[in-house]
Amino acid sequence: MSNPMLQLIVLAAIAVFLILRLRGVLGSRDGFEPPAVPEAPPARRMPADTDIATQDEDDVSDHVEPASPAARALEAMKRADPSFTVGPFLLGARQAYEMILTAFERGDLTDVRAFLSPAVAEAFDGAIESRRARGLTAQVQYLGTRETTLEAASFDPDSRMGEVSVRFVGELIVSHADASGAVVEGDARTARKQRDVWTFARRMGDPDPNWQLVATA
Repeated sequence: MSNPMLQLIVLAAIAVFLILRLRGVLGSRDGFEPPAVPEAPPARRMPADTDIATQDEDDVSDHVEPASPAARALEAMKRADPSFTVGPFLLGARQAYEMILTAFERGDLTDVRAFLSPAVAEAFDGAIESRRARGLTAQVQYLGTRETTLEAASFDPDSRMGEVSVRFVGELIVSHADASGAVVEGDARTARKQRDVWTFARRMGDPDPNWQLVATA
């Protein structure tokens, strides 16, 4: 056998060997195989009526004891005004507490007067005027609200008036100085804790979404 023919046979054998090895490592594909399609994500389930009812129950029971007078009042408020939810209300009450308390201590209710009932505004004005008559000026730094807890709730179905009492614990630095600059009330360096129970009221279903502060304790 000639040398060129022998080389051709050897090369052919090597080629067959390599093809068999590749088939063993990579596998074989018979016919047409379409490219893999990513699995579609599961369809999102719309909340059922039972889910919504459970969320409404949680919105109340997360803040007061179930079946308590406060819970029944809150549930009645929600029926009278489906847009009312306890969690967001408490968040708004907390922000209102910080704004109103700071405004009162500084002696200027201009920005918060719309959130005060006439009786509360009159009481705050009297205290502010008393400090002003004594020539006192205030320095106020609000450090934060440490506690916001729903204390009580009531609802009058005839007037549709709802009232919610909230207990706050705020922390702030307040001092009042006289005309000479001497601090006569508070402490300019030391924080104090302020504990209050404020009652907010609103006619449920009224187009005006704002609550008013109607009592302080």
